[in-house]
Amino acid sequence: MAGKYEIYQDNKSEWRWRYKARNGEIIAVSSEGYKEKRDCAHGIDLVKGSDGDPVEDA
Repeated sequence: MAGKYEIYQDNKSEWRWRYKARNGEIIAVSSEGYKEKRDCAHGIDLVKGSDGDPVEDA
């Protein structure tokens, strides 16, 4: 198994996601909280779907 996405509620009761590597270390987090859990899940889908996007130096 690679890593895993986790959905959780923060202190403001907003939904957020984090990605944990196989060793349990958190390596990515959502940059915003979501009012609806389904919107948070959609954010995960967007990140998952970006694996073919180019990487550029800024």
